[in-house]
Amino acid sequence: MNHAVLTVLIAGLLPIVCAGIAKWGVKNYDNHQPRSWLALQEGYRARANAAQENSFEAFPLFAAGVALALWREVDAQAITQCGWFFVAMRVAYIYCYVADRATLRSLVWCLGLAAAVRLYVLAL
Repeated sequence: MNHAVLTVLIAGLLPIVCAGIAKWGVKNYDNHQPRSWLALQEGYRARANAAQENSFEAFPLFAAGVALALWREVDAQAITQCGWFFVAMRVAYIYCYVADRATLRSLVWCLGLAAAVRLYVLAL
């Protein structure tokens, strides 16, 4: 199994997890206007939506880093370690965002960014 590719898949699916958190268990969800509905949310639902948006923003840098590292034939274990670390930091980031742990969220975000940037450094 190619764990590097698996980490890209998981990272790509994390925004859907965030959307699910934002919408889970609500009775007045409007599937005709989901973005308008999400824009009106407060508390953990609004934070889950913000985590969704940030997950979409973080994904391209990570996915391209994995692709470049694979293309440059970087050691597979190094790519996999960066990939799983990135995924772990993104999961922690989502938790911190939903739980309103802002300072820890920022630290975790930086660590995830560092993992993505490391892939580029390895590919150089």
